[in-house]
Amino acid sequence: MKINCIAVDDEPFALSLISSYVEKTPFLNLVAAYSNGVEGLKAIHENPDIQLIFLDIRMADLSGIELARIVEQTGRKKHLRIVFTTAYDQYALEGFKVDALDYLLKPFSFVDFSRAATKAYDYFIMLEHSLNPALAGVPSAVPEKKYLYLKVDYQLQKVDTADILYIEGLKDYVKLFLKGEEKPLLTLTSLKSLEEKLAAPAFLRIHRSFIVGVEHIKSLTKNSVQIGQTIIPVTEQYKEGFSELLKNWL
Repeated sequence: MKINCIAVDDEPFALSLISSYVEKTPFLNLVAAYSNGVEGLKAIHENPDIQLIFLDIRMADLSGIELARIVEQTGRKKHLRIVFTTAYDQYALEGFKVDALDYLLKPFSFVDFSRAATKAYDYFIMLEHSLNPALAGVPSAVPEKKYLYLKVDYQLQKVDTADILYIEGLKDYVKLFLKGEEKPLLTLTSLKSLEEKLAAPAFLRIHRSFIVGVEHIKSLTKNSVQIGQTIIPVTEQYKEGFSELLKNWL
């Protein structure tokens, strides 16, 4: 799979560096590079094949955040994702509010860039499989994703998905309860966003406010599951998926 992407940055050196990193990455195809947000937005409207944007946040005329909000309103959000690039870490929370796929703080290395690019690759492979179930058994060119990269206390934290007991949604934030950790991680994102990244059957949404790690379920009833000492109710909206799990246990 090749991911069609563009780079948008008003700093010539940064734009050149990102373009060179893209060209070094086998599964990325650089469609074009733009020195301002207005040109980038025009390209997005004119080219429906663009899938990924490496986008600077602080730009004149049209900022990266403003551009991202416009993209959200186009209905292409699922098929057009954004990796923010900026030298100002105070914009991190703003970036995650518009559900950016990742966030690169300048100056970043090729290793940092590759991590974000691989995350994008994993996302689009998963999206392709969801749209075409016949591909579900086809192996990808990179290993199955086992980690999440979450913004926690103004830094990105790597989380092993196998350690996630359950996740609780709190409006603009979520709590991740992890194996071996007394306190949950608090991160600025949505439960829906995490649900898209955590594939079944390892994870299951059983409530509008809860996703559970299936392998950590200690016991269950027709209306609830128990993980550790916590009992989580199953709501009617999510009974269908839960019924399959219940059948497997029986």
